[in-house]
Amino acid sequence: MITRLTPQDASFYRLESSSNPIHIGALAIVRNAEHGADPVLDYDRLVDLVEARLSLVPRYRRKVVEIPFALGRPVWVEDSQFDITYHIRRSALPTPGTDEQLHDLVARLASRPLDQSRPLWEMHLIEGLSDGRCAIFTKTHSALVDGDTALEIGHVILDTGPSPRELANNAWHAPREPNDVELLVGALTHLAAQPREALEVARHASGHAFAVIGAAGRAVDSVVSAVRAATTGAPDSPLNARTSRNRRFDVVRTDLEDYRKIRKRFDCSINDVILAVVSGALRNWLLSRGETLTESTTLRAVVPMSVYVEGPDSDQLKPASEVSSFLIDLPVGEPNPVMRLSHISHATEANGKHHRGVRARTLVHLAGFAPASLHAMSVRAASTFAEHTFNLVITNAPGPQTPMYIGGARMLEMYPVSPLLRNQASSIGITSYDGRVFYGLNADRDAMADIGVLAASVRDSMEEMLGACV
Repeated sequence: MITRLTPQDASFYRLESSSNPIHIGALAIVRNAEHGADPVLDYDRLVDLVEARLSLVPRYRRKVVEIPFALGRPVWVEDSQFDITYHIRRSALPTPGTDEQLHDLVARLASRPLDQSRPLWEMHLIEGLSDGRCAIFTKTHSALVDGDTALEIGHVILDTGPSPRELANNAWHAPREPNDVELLVGALTHLAAQPREALEVARHASGHAFAVIGAAGRAVDSVVSAVRAATTGAPDSPLNARTSRNRRFDVVRTDLEDYRKIRKRFDCSINDVILAVVSGALRNWLLSRGETLTESTTLRAVVPMSVYVEGPDSDQLKPASEVSSFLIDLPVGEPNPVMRLSHISHATEANGKHHRGVRARTLVHLAGFAPASLHAMSVRAASTFAEHTFNLVITNAPGPQTPMYIGGARMLEMYPVSPLLRNQASSIGITSYDGRVFYGLNADRDAMADIGVLAASVRDSMEEMLGACV
């Protein structure tokens, strides 16, 4: 099967460089053995599980192939040499591996671009963690996951109980890949029927950009967004710097009930509370660097959040059918945590009327756990903003509030690892799961050597917000 990349898929595919891998990552930590018992999940079992579920994400067997002479956007084709053991890899920490060692390994794995000659994903089983745990780290190129025809693989390998669900046997046979002549004929036929794409090819041939990042996003509220982006640039910040090819990674674990307590006390949304906590953390981090802050100091974030559907007394957090994105000024200069929350609550209400939406129709019809797909959609939405208009990207996706399992092993924690966009020194990904809220902090190794300070500042900011509830 041959499918042409959409304009946004193609732009993401070409956006990648050695210093800016554009893949979405997810780190799952599972309980794999109890009191010296044999591991529930090993490498062979994981390979069998993923292979049995690939029919649910068929794009994971397809690779990107360029059209000869660049006569059109690249296409997805079945990889006739598909080898699942190339994509699923095994690593081990020196037993008993610590969380810090795990984070260092994830940072190294996240630093490496995916092999563009093969399907654009990897999965790493990381063994040797302390307390009978293991970890699964997945990397999926942002061009692959669109939330509609393709989901992130982490969604389909999870089950709601310790017994993996049975699926119908869908045998797959490696097809013959199209040759250059067939690709050319297909491209020319497509261009004849799509004159606008023929003009796009002509522009590319003359040295202009092949595709404008955010083609899908501009279809929604394009005029409003363009005016706002053109008239206001982001404040100067150490968060904007030339990035290297290496990364640092850190995490924060918090309790969802604390956010609900703050939401109820101040009559706001959980999204607002999360942004207020992040604002307080960024404030403390800036102060630790000796930055001069005034009450009017702000940082501008792209907040491409999945919209939470929540009632005042509901324990259910669900994504809506659209991943929305907007710019918001985080009041990092404001010393009062309640005032920070008030500023954010008003800003999200106002900005939400001018958001850019990216449809995620498939996600809302599937039960289970799909935060990684939502984070990928959020990064797509973030890319629709001009580089100079924001300081950092914050993605936020809800997960189920009941335990999930991978091959019979219970998942304990889940952290997003969002990519760094151009000249962005850090990204913050947030996922709620089973009564906890997990922060994944991805950062450039050179520009953010103090990522641990930011992680500690998130915890301090949470305590400050809870203290304001008294």
